[in-house]
Amino acid sequence: MTALRLGLALPQYGQLADPAVIAGFAAAAERIGYSSLWTGDRVLTPVEPSDYYPGGGTAEQPYPPELVRFLDPIVTLTAAAGATSTARLGTSTLVAPVYPPVLLARSLTSLDLISGGRLDVGLGLGWLRDEYTVTGVPWAGRGARLDELIDVLRTLWTADPASHHGKHWQIPESRIGLQPAQQPHPPILLGGMSERALRRVGRVSDGWLPTLAPVEHLREMWSVISAAATEAGRDPASLRRVLRANPRAGMTVADIAARLKQVVDEGYTEVFVDLHYVAEDVAHALELAEELYSTL
Repeated sequence: MTALRLGLALPQYGQLADPAVIAGFAAAAERIGYSSLWTGDRVLTPVEPSDYYPGGGTAEQPYPPELVRFLDPIVTLTAAAGATSTARLGTSTLVAPVYPPVLLARSLTSLDLISGGRLDVGLGLGWLRDEYTVTGVPWAGRGARLDELIDVLRTLWTADPASHHGKHWQIPESRIGLQPAQQPHPPILLGGMSERALRRVGRVSDGWLPTLAPVEHLREMWSVISAAATEAGRDPASLRRVLRANPRAGMTVADIAARLKQVVDEGYTEVFVDLHYVAEDVAHALELAEELYSTL
């Protein structure tokens, strides 16, 4: 498994969400050898949500209790950036359509500069309609909104002056003055596992952010991405695949390692592990992280 680039989710939500420990956790993870650090996104968790968590939500427990407490993903990564020097910093994933793209571009550009060009921008659509309602963004047409948001980000990152005239946003020609450290821009990675989302990955993204699934399912989804990339005149081999593993309570480090070995054998070289559901506290999360890294 020497080809594997192993990443780790930062202590951002649930009982691990302590702003005071983010920098120290990030520095320790980098010292252990982790090559990337990640955050997720949650706008709010309603008492009576519009949708159940797609990973097994029910009427009795519509979403994991860990999702109630959630630090801001970009602020969390900024804290980690100041405590590290080599680890890449990623979002998996921002609920992209609820953000105004001009403000999002400014935040992401600033983070890429602060980190010395280590940002991976992971975007997705989310699953909770309430998050769209409270931010004043229509749920309908969210895919088209994401497509246009990606266009806006790339325009603001690569042109100066820059302008945009689309269905959802009108940006007058403006001087930007702030360009990301990575050229031409930070990689844009997309989540999603529906056919429409997979085809978007192949058509417009720099890579895919899947969640750990049986290798047969991952293989089928990658074939959809590859076909869409080929149709768009792009080389599927140029797209990154960064897989997220969410171990559940009761899983051991040996269990996690065995699952990761399967996807590595499938050709995945970038994986990050989210320990929020198995770690008792931040210290325990670091113990598990060190044991997992040694095992792999």
